[in-house]
Amino acid sequence: MANVGNQLPTQAVSKPAPGKHGNVLPLWGNEKTMNLNPMILTNVLSSPYFKVQLYELKTYHEVVDEIYFKVTHVEPWEKGSRKTAGQTGMCGGVRGVGTGGIVSTAFCLLYKLFTLKLTRKQLMGLITHTDSPYIRALGFMYIRYTQPPTDLIEWYDGFLDDEEELDVKAGGGCVMTIGEMLRSFLTKLEWFSTLFPRIPVPVQKIIDQQIKARPRKVAQKETQEEEANFAESGRQGERRRSRTPRRTPSPRRSPKRSRSRSHHRERDRHGPSFDRELERERDRQRKEREGRDRDRDRGERGDRERRRSRSTERNQDRRERRRSRSSSRDRRSERRDKERDAGDDRSRRKDRDHHKERGTERERSRDKKSRGETDDRRHKDDRERHREERKAKRSSRSRSRERRHKSGEEKGRKRERSHSRERDRERDGEQRSHKRSRSKERSHHQRESSNDHSKHSDRRRSQSTE
Repeated sequence: MANVGNQLPTQAVSKPAPGKHGNVLPLWGNEKTMNLNPMILTNVLSSPYFKVQLYELKTYHEVVDEIYFKVTHVEPWEKGSRKTAGQTGMCGGVRGVGTGGIVSTAFCLLYKLFTLKLTRKQLMGLITHTDSPYIRALGFMYIRYTQPPTDLIEWYDGFLDDEEELDVKAGGGCVMTIGEMLRSFLTKLEWFSTLFPRIPVPVQKIIDQQIKARPRKVAQKETQEEEANFAESGRQGERRRSRTPRRTPSPRRSPKRSRSRSHHRERDRHGPSFDRELERERDRQRKEREGRDRDRDRGERGDRERRRSRSTERNQDRRERRRSRSSSRDRRSERRDKERDAGDDRSRRKDRDHHKERGTERERSRDKKSRGETDDRRHKDDRERHREERKAKRSSRSRSRERRHKSGEEKGRKRERSHSRERDRERDGEQRSHKRSRSKERSHHQRESSNDHSKHSDRRRSQSTE
């Protein structure tokens, strides 16, 4: 497991702000897209690696371990997954417009870090990690995408001379140090096939001035390599000197002194032995000159003989060439005749094949016509059947509708009859009740009248008795 506790000593980075929010990082730009290119962001959100595998990682330490095991470069696209050949203008690879590809695990994990909302302490743990340079690279890239431009130089200031190396290109072939990568982050907008967020012009001027004013440290590896190269060059020079004979240093002559005076002085110094040596040297030089002249004469004679032999050889070559040309011409004529005969045979075969193909095509056309006629007949029969079926369906539908209509009418009639019967019954009941009430009233009147008559008769009887 990649230890987060294994970290480099904290270097000069921006101090946390005092107060409760000292460990909270500010976010600059878009808080949803992390200022990423839209093409890269859509590919990250739609990649199965981000949706399935990274969805299960919930903590900062798990994401750091995933970076340690999976990230091998810092390019936004995987090798060979994005074809930008032949694209020009706004469809080029830098602008991020055009065809997409397979987004890299580095950028998927970078956006995963953004979703975790890192604190200042966690970001410091990323950029000072010792287990993998790619963990540090993603931390610095997170700073470049999310932090304000005015704070970038403060974040990167202590790491501009960092000598740790990493291969940033997909597939390998672009090794650079952390310091060189950070300098490119600060001075260039392009990063392979994408763009970083733009830095305002005044802030960019300040950053350029600080980088130019800062002397670049020479790495120890470079000095060691230079020393090794210097030592190797010295050894090679010594070997060359040992191979070449040493020459005695010639005495310097002053322009005022003549050769005769120097010669007399040397003769006085060395004596008669020096004169003997000079004479021997002169004799040796004369013999060498004579030998050279002889060699020249021999060489000239040999050249003449060679020229003569060459002329005879050339004449023989010319004759052979003429013979070969005549034989080649005869062969060419024979080949042409054979090719003509073969061409005639081929043309005849082609004509035969053509006639055969025409016959077969005619038979095929006839078969097609007969098949087409049979198909047309079948289609006509099918159409007639469909028409008859439609007519039968329509007639059955009309009959069913008529039946339904008749049944509805009968039901309506029955309902009207039942309603009329109920009305008649109601009327009969009302008439009967009315008759009953009248009979009751009549009986009541009769009773009252009989009672009155009896009372009147009683009165008359009482009067009569009185």
